[in-house]
Amino acid sequence: MTIAVEPLRASERAYAVLLDEIQSGALPAGHVLAEVEQAARLGVSRTPMREALRRLVAEGLAVQQSPRVTVVADLDADDIRALFEIRRALEETSARLAAERGDRRLFADLADEFAHVDLDGADGRDAYYALIARLDSALDSAVGNDYIASALRTVRTHLVRVRRMARDKPDRLAASAAEHRLIAEALAAGDGDLAAHATHVHLHNALTSILSSLTAAESEGTT
Repeated sequence: MTIAVEPLRASERAYAVLLDEIQSGALPAGHVLAEVEQAARLGVSRTPMREALRRLVAEGLAVQQSPRVTVVADLDADDIRALFEIRRALEETSARLAAERGDRRLFADLADEFAHVDLDGADGRDAYYALIARLDSALDSAVGNDYIASALRTVRTHLVRVRRMARDKPDRLAASAAEHRLIAEALAAGDGDLAAHATHVHLHNALTSILSSLTAAESEGTT
């Protein structure tokens, strides 16, 4: 039996392309998203392009500077701190709930994978980030709260930009893997307090590292 797959609507396709380009840095902060030019470039009409731009603005990835001018939103240190404030609240709450409700065997398996990650080379780092995504998905499923999951999706959309701005420091990546392992182990043990605390420590260290990278990059740019 063949299952028909409905193609993406034009506005969804345009949004997906622009989102990927903003997250990857191909469209940097301040870049003007001219409706006519972008519609022509992506092969869609102006109406779906307008819908895609509205969605990016609603998610904080773009800014409507005037009725006719939309630009890619900036992302500075203050924005990153604010993002981590809401991330901390959501992820620590999720960790507590997932420890109560989740499949302990699943989290134990994830903890074992974090213990054996290979962070050498681009492929290893890509696999590591994919493993983090699987942990996030397992947490969302365990919590089973659509409101929390929706809020976290928005946060994670912005985090892709933040991670791109940070530098891949070998020591930080290794520490991050150990932090994620501890989170997964706490979830596997059903220890909500430890899971929340381990999440708090991980986010503190991640924010410190990201801001350090951002400061270094700005310093080099000034130099």
